[in-house]
Amino acid sequence: MMNINIEELIPHRDRMKLIDEIIEVDEETAVTKSIVSAQWPLFEEDSVSSIILIELVAQAAGVCIGWKELKKGGENTGGSGWLVGIKEAVFFLDRIPLNSRIIISSKNSLDFGNYHEVLGVARIGSKIVGQIRLQVVQSDSN
Repeated sequence: MMNINIEELIPHRDRMKLIDEIIEVDEETAVTKSIVSAQWPLFEEDSVSSIILIELVAQAAGVCIGWKELKKGGENTGGSGWLVGIKEAVFFLDRIPLNSRIIISSKNSLDFGNYHEVLGVARIGSKIVGQIRLQVVQSDSN
């Protein structure tokens, strides 16, 4: 576990902040932990839709990009970036039960100026539950 304030790296707050812990982060990768809560978006009855894995990968990518910007500039960047595309999303289960511990590994697979492609893998225990490839664009102000 790393002692990093998640809110310094991503703009998400309240029920949209899904990351509970940053396990590791560097300029290319982030590994995060999230525990499914009844307060999460897409939560119904006793589980959440696996579509939430897209947002978890996006937030893990935000951690990586935010950490890189924080190290470069020494201050909060304000999370000025946008998820602009989902190139691939493969889910290996339909719903994720309440209190499941999800580990997201997010890796920048392509950087071209302000454009990034991110490959994310979601695991519960040793089982892969999703693989997502996202397109992210940062604002010019970074």
